[in-house]
Amino acid sequence: MLWKKIQKQLDKRHMSVYRLSKITGIPNNTLYQYKNNGVQPTFKVMCQIADALNVSLDAFRERR
Repeated sequence: MLWKKIQKQLDKRHMSVYRLSKITGIPNNTLYQYKNNGVQPTFKVMCQIADALNVSLDAFRERR
């Protein structure tokens, strides 16, 4: 799942969802929708998250 990959990056940086929200400007509620309800973020939002975590979008790709 996508959120597991995001959470892994958050854990590496000892960053909370709240902090990610503050850095990206993405509302906390929206991030929790991704986390708890499996809602898929848009490409633009994923770019914001990747930038905030200082990783490439490739870190979140599904490998087949």
